[in-house]
Amino acid sequence: MATHRAEMTAVTLSDRYRKTREQSLALIADLQAEDTVVQTMPDVSPSKWHLAHVTWFFERFVLEPNLKGYSRFDEQFHYLFNSYYYTAGQMHTRAKRGLLSRPTLIEVLDYRSYVDAAMQQLLQSNASDESVINVITLGLNHEQQHQELLLTDIKHVFSCNPIQPAVCHSLATPRQHDVLPYSFSQGESGIHPFGAHEGGFCFDNETPRHRALLHDHQIGNRLVSNAEYRAFIKDGGYQDCELWLSDGWATINERGWQRPLYWDENLETEFTLGGQREIDANAPVCHVSYYEADAFARWAGARLPTEFEWEFAADKESVAGNLLESNIWQPMASSGKQYFGDVWEWTSSSYAPYPGFTPLDGSLGEYNGKFMCNQMTVRGGSCVTASDHIRASYRSFFYPDARWQFLGIRLAKDGHGS
Repeated sequence: MATHRAEMTAVTLSDRYRKTREQSLALIADLQAEDTVVQTMPDVSPSKWHLAHVTWFFERFVLEPNLKGYSRFDEQFHYLFNSYYYTAGQMHTRAKRGLLSRPTLIEVLDYRSYVDAAMQQLLQSNASDESVINVITLGLNHEQQHQELLLTDIKHVFSCNPIQPAVCHSLATPRQHDVLPYSFSQGESGIHPFGAHEGGFCFDNETPRHRALLHDHQIGNRLVSNAEYRAFIKDGGYQDCELWLSDGWATINERGWQRPLYWDENLETEFTLGGQREIDANAPVCHVSYYEADAFARWAGARLPTEFEWEFAADKESVAGNLLESNIWQPMASSGKQYFGDVWEWTSSSYAPYPGFTPLDGSLGEYNGKFMCNQMTVRGGSCVTASDHIRASYRSFFYPDARWQFLGIRLAKDGHGS
């Protein structure tokens, strides 16, 4: 699932482990036990399940192989909280995770404490082993992925509640910004290297670093705004079949989509992790599918960038912006380029292996490689991505009809600008 050079001492790794695990609990500080059980659609997992699954990951892939004498907290948890690692055993059906009223939240928290204590024992006794450091680092990045999923999933759960409560009551108020008119800058052409740089952590789907061809193109100076997407809606974008891919046209008609997920019918308010709020016209549009992003790009006389066009441009920028630590947890207007944070950006690239890609050995090889089919690559992280978790080479992926994640749009064009 990842490659990593063993650069951490036992002390720094232990500290990072503690902070990452504490962060997961901090994200649910305003939730009640009842909130953590609900599953509103198959893509959404209950908060309680996320907390248990990331703990199972450390138990199964770190403690059991490396801590002598370790015994599982509960044998049944191995079945309940495995996700899709079939080489590790069978698992409870994903779409039925919301039926797991037991174990209780308290029991899941006890499970976390039990595993954390064993992990500290391992860190004190065996943290100089490079293979152990690698798999622990992998587990921490895995937990950060689930922290993001936890927030997007509970957002969907709360949006289905008629009283539409806030997930968190201490979020900062998004700042208002004017945005520059949408424009395009000339991108590089030619053959260039892409993928993870040497040193530090990366997932296996970012490897190997390789060379790819960029054709003449232009890339947008910022993310597409709510106002621009509202103009697409009002211009009949959802009624014009010529703008849509065949699968997209079938999907929006079958599901009755007429606007982004979480927008109200009047296109004036949206549900956020802070509750129902007025739509900021200048903020980046989000919770749109690949189909919607592609149709908007056609309407705008443009297209979506390839993942390599995006990576080449983003690799020149520092990883900064509206990310998890901003404590805003919704996209915000900016005067910058917004390559990192705010929204995951749809690209036109199918999620596929790089030339020479080799998944990790054993069960961890199931994490990325087997999903390289029928999905689209997204880049850049979102407003609920941790700042130390994202980088220009980071590749995430979703099915083209996905909308519950913070998914947005940057435009691109072929050729040279005028």
